[in-house]
Amino acid sequence: MDKFGLNGITSLAKMENDNKHNFAIGQDLNLLGFNLNQEKILENLSSPWLETSRSEVEPSFKLPKSVQSGSIIPPPESCDSKISNFSDETLFYIFYMKPRDTLQEYAARELVSRNWRYHKEIQVWLTKDSNVEPVLISPEVEKGVYIFFDPHNWEKIKKDFVLHYSSVQA
Repeated sequence: MDKFGLNGITSLAKMENDNKHNFAIGQDLNLLGFNLNQEKILENLSSPWLETSRSEVEPSFKLPKSVQSGSIIPPPESCDSKISNFSDETLFYIFYMKPRDTLQEYAARELVSRNWRYHKEIQVWLTKDSNVEPVLISPEVEKGVYIFFDPHNWEKIKKDFVLHYSSVQA
């Protein structure tokens, strides 16, 4: 127990054990091959705790010259012209993986144009099964077979469902 208390500090001060002394006091990084006068360590080492970090470490990057000069070059084609070529699964990926992004809005617009609707209460996308016509229960409610996209299992699921129009965002 004494090696972790005040008696342990005296052995460090006397430098009796080289390994413990280096660990407690520190190591000269120049002896490990780092040239601190020339190398930029932060660009080469993002974080010593990267493997255990719960949040992503922001990478080091440089701005392109087009942005530095103030003249931003527009993209060759707008996103609207490309997004219509994507599959439903790609659009779902964009929608769920790009929250609060312009791409999420583009994906949602394209899904709506393909007759997918977002259910506000259960927070999933659904569409009518084209093989089964839904039955109108009241002016605001219908029952039918719907195809749901399950974002947790990443699959389309077909099931009977009673749809309240007020729960769906068009």
